[in-house]
Amino acid sequence: MVSGYAIFFDSNLIDHLSFRPRKVLQDKEYYRMITGGFVHGGIGHLLFNMITLFYFGPALEARLGSAGFLILFFGAELAAHGFTLWLHRKSPNYAAVGASGAISGIVISFSIFYPFKLIYLFLIPVGIPAWIFALAFIFFSAYAMTRKGNHQMGGIAHEAHLGGALGGIVLTMLLDWSAISVFISQITR
Repeated sequence: MVSGYAIFFDSNLIDHLSFRPRKVLQDKEYYRMITGGFVHGGIGHLLFNMITLFYFGPALEARLGSAGFLILFFGAELAAHGFTLWLHRKSPNYAAVGASGAISGIVISFSIFYPFKLIYLFLIPVGIPAWIFALAFIFFSAYAMTRKGNHQMGGIAHEAHLGGALGGIVLTMLLDWSAISVFISQITR
């Protein structure tokens, strides 16, 4: 709802809520660590995140419970922005929007619990086992993060994806101690 309002009625809201390391560190606007995930760069960006959440969220909420799911979602968002904050602490103009870091944590957590569920990517008619997708996603995010210039504006926040994915792994293990044994037992069958 916040993104829709910002996109269609008040674009200034995006600037006021976006994740900006300089504002967090210098102006102590810590709320941006969360609110950056509630505004998006456009309707396509919002829809992509919401469709992904729609497909992976229900299975995780059923597994972790509503409270656990919310901890995972917001914890992955904080991990995404925390990692990005550390990397861009000296980038005066860096800004990011979107819940992609939280969504990355959700997808990775799903892949731990359901490693052989098939994940289909747009325009690719063959499903990829979730655990292979998760590994590829982490490696691609790390690689893509190193390929973009330090002062590049716009584009994809690969560092947030990586931070959210790593946060998703840690939080999944903290929320359900059996997660790793579930994963290993399914992989070694």
